[in-house]
Amino acid sequence: MKRPDLVRRSLLQGLALLLLLWGLGTTLVRAQGIELAVLEPQRQDGELTLDFDVRLALPKTVEDAMQRGVPVYFVAEASLYRPRWYWRDERVARVQRSWRVAYQPLTSTWRVGFGGFNQSFQTLGEALAAVSRSSRWKVAELSQLDADAKHYLEFSYRLDSSQLPSPMQLGLGSQAEWVLGVERTLRLD
Repeated sequence: MKRPDLVRRSLLQGLALLLLLWGLGTTLVRAQGIELAVLEPQRQDGELTLDFDVRLALPKTVEDAMQRGVPVYFVAEASLYRPRWYWRDERVARVQRSWRVAYQPLTSTWRVGFGGFNQSFQTLGEALAAVSRSSRWKVAELSQLDADAKHYLEFSYRLDSSQLPSPMQLGLGSQAEWVLGVERTLRLD
């Protein structure tokens, strides 16, 4: 009588262990990517501005490529639309920002480029923190908005694999690790 209970208990414990390991594995996969923590449009000083903050958790393959000196680009885009019932929605404004993050092996620093400006950081975490947020980003002048219309804002933040070196782009179409991004649509009142 004790033998079947012992076998049953061992099987249940083994099954519980497998489920626990499977759950940990799926948690680790979900932790990689881009999560939008803050997205707030504001009307101030005659402008429509945008504050955003994303949390980046890069996959191991992306981090390995960056450690080898491959520059990686992150792009944020915001488009402001006015709905129309008779045609496609009218795009009132569109803005884009692009950051370049690259490892400098000679100085063991991370370099972040934004426009014509460059800044060095000691760790990858500090460099990613610099490219993952923006405040008071001007999207449009308030004079461009119709007072009677209800506008909406489409926002996206992504890792731009099209700006990677050409040899790396050849096999990236099938690699999900390099497809990172988040999109959100907000109604403006």
